[in-house]
Amino acid sequence: MPEGAAEPAGPGAQAARMPAWLPRAMVLALALVACFRFATWAFDQLTGLLLNILIAFFLALAVEPAVDRMAARGVRRGVATALVFLGILIAVAGFFTLLGSMLAGQIVTMVDDFPKYLDQVIRWINATFHTELSRVEIQDSLLHSEWLRKYVKDSADNVLDVSAAVLGGLFQALTVMLFAFYFAADGPRLRRNLCSMLPPHRQAEVLRAWEIAVAKTGGYLYSRGLMALISGVAHYILLESLGVPYAPALAVWVGLISQFIPTIGTYMAGALPMLIAFTVDPWYAVWVFGFVVVYQQFENYLLQPRITARTVDIHPAVAFGSVIAGTALLGAVGALIAIPATATLQAFLGAYIKRYDVTDDPRVHGRPRRGPRPSALARARGALVRRG
Repeated sequence: MPEGAAEPAGPGAQAARMPAWLPRAMVLALALVACFRFATWAFDQLTGLLLNILIAFFLALAVEPAVDRMAARGVRRGVATALVFLGILIAVAGFFTLLGSMLAGQIVTMVDDFPKYLDQVIRWINATFHTELSRVEIQDSLLHSEWLRKYVKDSADNVLDVSAAVLGGLFQALTVMLFAFYFAADGPRLRRNLCSMLPPHRQAEVLRAWEIAVAKTGGYLYSRGLMALISGVAHYILLESLGVPYAPALAVWVGLISQFIPTIGTYMAGALPMLIAFTVDPWYAVWVFGFVVVYQQFENYLLQPRITARTVDIHPAVAFGSVIAGTALLGAVGALIAIPATATLQAFLGAYIKRYDVTDDPRVHGRPRRGPRPSALARARGALVRRG
């Protein structure tokens, strides 16, 4: 071999050589991991916005029938949408204004009468447990207690956080209303843009799904409104029988808040009647609390599944399961939109599931199954056996 010439590579050197495609594969894998991490981070950051858009979409579906009727009468769609939302805002603002004035008056009355209520409670404690408590001593110990000072200090420190939370809630509500306005006002244009990207047979499916979503959302709102009416009437009868003031307004409050704020709406709604009932008689607050708890169980297990199944046309068990699943996935928002979303999906998929005639079998129709009728000879043998 000439001097200085390189020796040919052996089998071991060839096996140790890196394949040409491996660096590209490693770079591609790293790029995919980076894209996935970025997409996950972006989705976490935009979850609030996506939830607001989802709420706005279902709100737009709810008001679209009213907007369509006004547009059919010659009103411009944007003006019709603005009038519908203006009516909703006026109704909500008027209700909370009246409720706030009523609540402020009752709080003033309760503060003025609080010494009288405290004396009643102290007399009951002294008579029951043979103690010698005094209202002056209790008030003095309460005013100079360490936990009260700490509570006042913490409340002062949390004023900024509460203000930020209130402003954040107002901005979120404004965002939902803005998206809902555009969805309702530009509904036809949105459908045209969506259909323009699909073939003709897919366009018909999308339009049909949109119509189903509008119908199911309207049915869901009808069912919530019906349950709000029933709840309001039931609580009005209780409050009126107890002599609690402002019974009609309190009944409307309980009906609306308990039905349109999921999960915690019932307890928020029941707190105000309990507070007003306490100003009349402390025991009345206990009666109201017990009635709220019992009625909530009656509504959850008997009233809501039946009404929802009739108006939204889904099985009560499916409705209950969809609310649980929606709460687990999206919290309160998921609980609010779970039933109309499930009803829409069920109705849309029902058009593409082929069904057949059911056989005439007793096990299918719920009738008891009967065996073959014994012959006359078998009956005679049975009679002889029984006699023997």
